[in-house]
Amino acid sequence: MVKKIVFIGFILVLSGYPLRAGNGWQNLFNGENLEGWIQLNGKAKYYVENRELIGETVLNSPNSFLCTKKNYGDFILEFDVKLDGDFNSGVQIRSESNKEYRNGRVHGYQAEIEPVTNDRDWSGGIYDEARRGWLYNLERNPKGKKAFKKNEWNHFRVEAIGNSIRTWINGIQCANLVDDMTPEGFIGLQVHSIGNRKEDAGMTIRWRNIRIMTGNLEANRLTPDPDVPEISYLVNKLTPGEKQKGWKLLWDGKTTDRWRGAKLNHFPDHGWVIKDNVLTVLESGGAESRGGGDIITTRKYKNFILEVDFRVTKGTNSGIKYFVDPNLNKGAGSAIGCEFQILDNANHPDAKNGCNGNRTLGSLYDLIPATPPLNHLKGYLFNGIGNWNRARIIVKGCHVEHWLNNIKIVEYNRCTQMFRTIVACSKYKVWPHFGEAEEGYILLQDHGNEGSFRNIKMLELK
Repeated sequence: MVKKIVFIGFILVLSGYPLRAGNGWQNLFNGENLEGWIQLNGKAKYYVENRELIGETVLNSPNSFLCTKKNYGDFILEFDVKLDGDFNSGVQIRSESNKEYRNGRVHGYQAEIEPVTNDRDWSGGIYDEARRGWLYNLERNPKGKKAFKKNEWNHFRVEAIGNSIRTWINGIQCANLVDDMTPEGFIGLQVHSIGNRKEDAGMTIRWRNIRIMTGNLEANRLTPDPDVPEISYLVNKLTPGEKQKGWKLLWDGKTTDRWRGAKLNHFPDHGWVIKDNVLTVLESGGAESRGGGDIITTRKYKNFILEVDFRVTKGTNSGIKYFVDPNLNKGAGSAIGCEFQILDNANHPDAKNGCNGNRTLGSLYDLIPATPPLNHLKGYLFNGIGNWNRARIIVKGCHVEHWLNNIKIVEYNRCTQMFRTIVACSKYKVWPHFGEAEEGYILLQDHGNEGSFRNIKMLELK
């Protein structure tokens, strides 16, 4: 037999042969049996064949996980994987199974493995299994969406060092996540549930060359691709990379610095609460600015990327506004500006008002409805009541984008006749040149319902 030598991401791979331990690497799979592994949760079949570790789907089983008996904190993990068919899988890292959490349900970070069949193409992304959902999809990394090869062996590399988790597939970087929820845990090979779909029974996912490095990690890290965005979930903190690029916190998590009432020269003395690094507007009956009132930044902004994490309760109506001019409306109600709508679509009646859904979550309120690039991505837009969601607003001159949980849902040019026509058919028609101001304040809305905010940060663009 002739050995085929392939170079993938600076790592030498002998196709069809297990990589040898050495040079700081340890094999997690010996190519002969499942020694060192334990199965949790589901009933999928795991076995060894031709020196490959195989997971096989079975009917009516929850997600199954073959997990290392040992926990790992900081490491570099590599493996080859091949999917049989179109079903979904993944590899858990820093994961846990505690009786106190959903009766032992495996939960934690997962490096996604999925075929390129549904235009989602998120292999190599980071999913938080049974916990927070998608942390790093690939909608902001188009190069990464092309890395996974269907019906072929794919080489994965995962670097989990400190609060940084990065992934590569076939030498192409897919994820660059910063998160500190779980510092260590086991590694698990997932066979996803197929429910009672008989046509999917007996499908397999194959792993080989599973190895890990736990020492001398900094010297062995790959240089990250500068085109792959770093996405951080640190609470009210900036990463070194964000600081280097010029990001600034608009709220420090503790004080009212940089904010004041939209119709006050100071921060409201009631209606807003700061607790546990969270800024919350309190329930006051559902009317606009009848509690503590809207709050705005103490200075104006022009071109920027704004990110705000928000959390809603049942029936919440709120919003994030930009290009706000607090002098436009000195009477009752909210200050005037372009609004990234925050709404519990399922339980607040305003979701059915307006035109074609232009008052739903993430919409440019009363003007342009939130629409994901692909219809099947709608299910990933909202993390649910009581969970954190991320708004991202990009303004570059006339060009504006709304993103929700790293999926683009609104894009428009505010300097066109088309935009003026839309405004003329909206509630904003009474305000001349609405949305066309060169600069304005950022606003967090008090609409009389409880809503919370954190991780409010800004990158000003030149």
